[in-house]
Amino acid sequence: MRKLAIGTALTGALALAGIAAPAASAATPNLVFSAVTVNKGKAIVVGTAKTVSVPVTYTMTRPADLVIDNKKTFAAVILYRGTLRALDNELDPTTMPACTTTATTDTTVTESCSETIQVAPGLDLFEAGDATTWKAGGLYAHTDGTASDDFLSAESDVAIWGNLTTAKVQRAARLTADASPEPVAKGKTITVRGKLTRADWESTSYKGYSGQKAVLQFRAAGSTTYTNVKGITSGTGGALSTTVKASKSGYYRYVFAGTATTAAATATGDYIAVK
Repeated sequence: MRKLAIGTALTGALALAGIAAPAASAATPNLVFSAVTVNKGKAIVVGTAKTVSVPVTYTMTRPADLVIDNKKTFAAVILYRGTLRALDNELDPTTMPACTTTATTDTTVTESCSETIQVAPGLDLFEAGDATTWKAGGLYAHTDGTASDDFLSAESDVAIWGNLTTAKVQRAARLTADASPEPVAKGKTITVRGKLTRADWESTSYKGYSGQKAVLQFRAAGSTTYTNVKGITSGTGGALSTTVKASKSGYYRYVFAGTATTAAATATGDYIAVK
């Protein structure tokens, strides 16, 4: 499990204390995290190479006398799967959240906060189980101590409020289409081949996705609208292949609607001329 990276002081404290069983040094302040939105409510789709930036916004209400200085005292929203007692994986911001005060009372301060969580395939996501629904948790941490070559002392107080909202993490998918022969006489048979693959975070490569429903679509030359032709199921290695009768010139493509773990994909239309 990757440790929190929102500050070297915090990272060191959690590495010493252990995020699942922190050593409390003071009473945990009452923080309230609300209106948490991850990735603008959309699924987080991750491929095999590019790091994905995930925006997170939320409202935080804290005691008026609590100072979040991002040096020794921190607050942020993290994403996790599993339970707080036994995290299977977690994702956290690599830079400090930006917060603006929106309301105050004699005892509380309410802030509107935003942060960005960077998700790197193969590093932050590294197994098939990471393609699932994650939970958001509100984190508070305070660390204090001294360190030198002669003496090390550290205390930490860590709390996480879980189940604030959910976010779906999906594997990116790719889809191709190739219609042949070309050109073709009207009424003759056209074969449309393709391949459905999806990101494998363990190998950081795209691998065939078999046994999945796809739809062959056609768009006539001069038209802007695709229409469904027939459904097909991907075979070994994600292979797709079906035949149709040539009627008019136009573009053929495959469309994959996606699954709970894998994002939707649409192939680029392949043009074929009918004589």
